[in-house]
Amino acid sequence: MNRIVECVPNVSEGRRPETIRCLTEAIESVETAVVLGTHLDVDHNRSVITFVAPPDEIVEAAVRVVALASKRIDLRQHTGQHPRLGATDVLPFVPVRGVTMEECVSLAHHAGERIARELSIPVYFYERAALRPDRVNLENVRRRGFEELRHQIGIDPERAPDAGERRIHETAGAIAVGARPFLIAFNVNLRTADISVAREIARVVRARDGGLASVKALGFELKSRGLVQVSMNLVNYEETGLTEVFAAIEKRARSVGVEIESTEIVGLIPETALDRNGPYFPQCSRQVQKGVCLCQPHNYENFSTVTISNTSTSAIRRLSPRRRWPSPPISLAASWPKPSWLSWTTSWPWRYCRLR
Repeated sequence: MNRIVECVPNVSEGRRPETIRCLTEAIESVETAVVLGTHLDVDHNRSVITFVAPPDEIVEAAVRVVALASKRIDLRQHTGQHPRLGATDVLPFVPVRGVTMEECVSLAHHAGERIARELSIPVYFYERAALRPDRVNLENVRRRGFEELRHQIGIDPERAPDAGERRIHETAGAIAVGARPFLIAFNVNLRTADISVAREIARVVRARDGGLASVKALGFELKSRGLVQVSMNLVNYEETGLTEVFAAIEKRARSVGVEIESTEIVGLIPETALDRNGPYFPQCSRQVQKGVCLCQPHNYENFSTVTISNTSTSAIRRLSPRRRWPSPPISLAASWPKPSWLSWTTSWPWRYCRLR
């Protein structure tokens, strides 16, 4: 049986595509690692990179991308809407096929120890990899981000890292390394520049304030587009799905006279979570910024990649793993999966969809 792990580094750079391309190349310098998608956000100044590899190679690829990010990104010069701890902010490992969550916890710890030892970046373990109960939730680890941690790491025992010295890396900051199940990163963009509207709706829908179960939410400004955004993580989409959270946001927005501009799916999501007939999907398919999501069913037998764009091209192709791959869609900053990697995933039928 093929053993596959997903890794999703979130890096603090969303305005220089050439930097993200270099990072994806660093990942794919490990022969069996394949970048499946990238999502760049100018306002957040953040990018989400998704790649997969066998468990015996995933840590090497992860360490390489963190190492290059520490050289290419200077957090002292970084500005953006999204909170962050480091040049590589978070590095979660996700079990995909033939790998347990416990193994991903071990991979996260191994990667964290290497990052601390080889790169001198302090490491905090979160989610299933957390070594302390108060660090299970990422928001508790991140708090007020790099700027606060820079002053507290050396004097506050509660902010001491799980691996590495109690000293921030001068340019790369710190990093949160974890293991978790699949989650859905879902953004709803509102047709207003009033940030208080997004923050109020985020408060209404997020679980910690009595909103929808398994929903984390924040309100952000999208200054480049004159909009605001409710940015969410659905940490258990079976408990609260895209349709339910979209309906709650739409209802609240309408009550204050605000329309929904568009929606975004960031990164890769389970196929069972995606409803093409859902009310959120038309807004998603018309988004100006392109997004990529890998959809997979529970049994991990079939993977599909959905590239959502504003192009007029519509195509669905069944691709045999042994066939020559076509040119990648423009939204993929990385090279297309390599035939050498596909030799050990021959049981995967792939589907590439481009939606109008």
